[in-house]
Amino acid sequence: MLGKHVTDGVYGKEEPGRVAEAFEIGDFKPGVRAKARCDVMGVEPYSELDGMLVRRFLTPAHDQALKTLAFWMEQAGMTARRDPAGNLVGRYEGDTPNAPALLIGSHIDSVRNGGRYDGALGVMLGIDVVEALARAGRRPPFAIEVIAFGDEEGSRFPASMTCSRAVAGTVKPSVMEMTDGDGVSLAEAFAAFGLDPTRLEEAARKPGEVFAFLEAHIEQGPVLEAEGLALGVVTAIAAQKRLMVRFTGMAGHAGTTPMNLRKDPGPAAAEAILALERICSGGKDGLVGTVGRITALPGAFNVIPGAVEYSMDVRAEVAAIRDVAVEAVTAEIEAIAARRGLDVSVTLMQDLAASPCDPSLTALLEDAVAAIGQAPRRLPSGAGHDAMVIADLCPTAMLFIRCEGGISHNPREAVTEADCALAAQAMLGFVDRISTQFSLSSRTSAQREDPGPTRELGASGDPGSALRSARDDKL
Repeated sequence: MLGKHVTDGVYGKEEPGRVAEAFEIGDFKPGVRAKARCDVMGVEPYSELDGMLVRRFLTPAHDQALKTLAFWMEQAGMTARRDPAGNLVGRYEGDTPNAPALLIGSHIDSVRNGGRYDGALGVMLGIDVVEALARAGRRPPFAIEVIAFGDEEGSRFPASMTCSRAVAGTVKPSVMEMTDGDGVSLAEAFAAFGLDPTRLEEAARKPGEVFAFLEAHIEQGPVLEAEGLALGVVTAIAAQKRLMVRFTGMAGHAGTTPMNLRKDPGPAAAEAILALERICSGGKDGLVGTVGRITALPGAFNVIPGAVEYSMDVRAEVAAIRDVAVEAVTAEIEAIAARRGLDVSVTLMQDLAASPCDPSLTALLEDAVAAIGQAPRRLPSGAGHDAMVIADLCPTAMLFIRCEGGISHNPREAVTEADCALAAQAMLGFVDRISTQFSLSSRTSAQREDPGPTRELGASGDPGSALRSARDDKL
């Protein structure tokens, strides 16, 4: 039975820390069910392969996931639609029709042989939050939209976060020219999925439609577990560059070409990869460098490769640190190629700036975490997330959830029901607090009894903040 403080209270006035407890109705426990639904989607038909989770963008497994998610969204009280970029959006109207929306969500695609909770848990938690509100008959003064981004990982096409960039209005039509490993262009994949590739930019949200974004995500690191904490509040997301390096030499017979007469790009690539490791190991501010994909062409046992191509992912909390490392590695790559008589190209595939989370939203999220008895731990994210792209549209906040051993992008990825339940409670508390702040900041100064300083959404004392501007344009 719902407590009196939920059924009779004005939205946002309930006792902090007790709101989520009242939403545990029958067998519905927010967060616990979110984890269970991630487990459901960890196998076929939501995976392309039996025995491992592979859910890439614009595949039948992706389509099946969206169909089931749409059903769950509608069960929760939302209307569901697919946008022109292939994202699934569920909308729960606020107490004022066509009000701006708080966007909650994450991505639904996976890496090859990935874990069940990376991305998907943030989507399922968003659905649970809305259903909790709907079951209690409560509508905030703004709409809530739960979004399942289609492509965050970049596991099918070279660039990542195509879908969130489309929503933020920062994607370019030229992205349609990208091809996957089978030579299928993004435009062709869109058409096969029932989407119009010429309408990609129509997925962009207009100023004022969305006023804030909350993403819940597993930490993908060991900090929270090491400190015995269930939840963390993200301060910023690291800057990232993705590049493709290609050394080109001369293919030849493996048995008949003497070592001193070869133009073999394989050892050159190995030397360059070790240079990346050395340069990033000596850096600071979370500098890391990763080679995740290597291809030797033509790729036969008895053929000296004519070319070797590999990916290079470089990240740091500070963009300048990342850029200095990329420049240093590129200089070594070019020197290696010159010394060995090879041609080389280094192509930038993606450049994502460091993205700080909004200070005021972060403070509200910290308050919500503390109100459920959890120590609010601030930490940066070394992994990229859709939130860093959506920051171009509106202020963002991120909640981290402890994962076992800090393991992610791996079938061993694991979270507990208890931690997921705490995450749902914190998110409901955040909605509570942002509702109160939204109502306060929607009133004119003439209506306020006390016009003194108020920590408003995204304002941080700045009346020209992105959040305030977007909100006031709509209201």
